[in-house]
Amino acid sequence: MTEAKFDDLVHAPTRLSIVSLLAAAEWADFKFLRDTVGMSDSALSKQLTTLEDAGYVEIRKHFVGKRPRTSARLTDAGRTAFDGHVAALQEIVARAGATVLPG
Repeated sequence: MTEAKFDDLVHAPTRLSIVSLLAAAEWADFKFLRDTVGMSDSALSKQLTTLEDAGYVEIRKHFVGKRPRTSARLTDAGRTAFDGHVAALQEIVARAGATVLPG
């Protein structure tokens, strides 16, 4: 069972979107994240750096042919923070008699 713990770093809307995408993937390509979240390269880079500095995300830079590629994945700490944050949000919603899960 995941301990419900609100996480201010994860809660910011753009970071929550990024972390939720990463939670569903082994690794996610920078372009996929950028296009799915609808952010500019610089804005996404800044958010990923913030998450990386917190230990929530691992960044991998490599080349495909001669083209540089950047990918990101959620670390164990990031997964714990995300799961705890989601559990905390579910508790908040449940107090109102609602659910965030499809009924």
